[in-house]
Amino acid sequence: MTHAVHGRRVLVTGVSGFLGSQVAAALLDGGARVRGTARTPPPAFTGTIDIVHADLVRAEDWRGAVDACDVVVHTASPYALDVTDAQRDLVDPAVNGTLNVLRACAAAPTVTRVVLTSSMAAITDEPPRAHTLTEDDWNTASTLTRNPYYLSKTLAERAAWEFMARERPHFSLVVINPFLVIGPSLVPTLNVSNQIFVDLLKGVYPGIIGLGWGVVDVRDAADAHVRAMTTPTASGRYICAGDVMSMRDVVTFLRANGWAAGHKLPSVPLPAVIVKLASFLQKPGVGQYLRTHVGRVPRYCNVKIRRELEMTFRPWQTSVADTMADLVKWGHI
Repeated sequence: MTHAVHGRRVLVTGVSGFLGSQVAAALLDGGARVRGTARTPPPAFTGTIDIVHADLVRAEDWRGAVDACDVVVHTASPYALDVTDAQRDLVDPAVNGTLNVLRACAAAPTVTRVVLTSSMAAITDEPPRAHTLTEDDWNTASTLTRNPYYLSKTLAERAAWEFMARERPHFSLVVINPFLVIGPSLVPTLNVSNQIFVDLLKGVYPGIIGLGWGVVDVRDAADAHVRAMTTPTASGRYICAGDVMSMRDVVTFLRANGWAAGHKLPSVPLPAVIVKLASFLQKPGVGQYLRTHVGRVPRYCNVKIRRELEMTFRPWQTSVADTMADLVKWGHI
């Protein structure tokens, strides 16, 4: 698939981030001409990349950033479960940042497609008990006080589709909705998803919690973005996740692979009722997440991305093994 990017001029926003750096690396490997926006120093890529500084909330930064590009891959977005002001710290940067990028693309005649990184958070903020989620589902439950990060992703994606319907720009929009993104990192910063494994080893979890996640390897998520960019018929949203992985699965896998020695892996399952009661003692964002996710098994359909983008996904065990080796390499464990 990477051969289709040779010579293409691509802007990747958030190129110093966990996912953005992998997208840029995949594009460079395929011979694309990559420009990246970053607020922190990006990794040393194999290949030449043009770095520009652009703040999500500064509209004036984006016109020059997208200039002469064929495709824009917008991965940059704030992430946090707990913030001081959810509107200011999460919703406004996510929504206004997305609109600033789209408006700049609308003013740049060379742009033919925008690929937007959304999230499963825009599809649901509480895994339903029976329903299998598809791209037709939208998160309607989140608010500024209930899972505000999920609200920010939902409103940002909705704003993007509303922009497309209202402005009818000359470019197409394709949206990728990843679940939990794990895997090896090209940057030294420990991302929130991989933090789960560090916390498991450090004894942050007093027991095994009934949490389950849809999982996508960061390398597969990057590949999905490239495929969304290069597949002419790609359209709409794409749930981007392979296997479902539970905390019990992870603990069992880590223990079987020697990670219990010298670490504090949990061993006793915690009943959901205990976890939910204890959640009220946590920070608000963490507590809300636990109350809306403990005891729920994610169910989703990834047929659309497999069929239309011809995606395949690494098994979660491969991703976890590679993640653990990478955490050692960066000194996180």
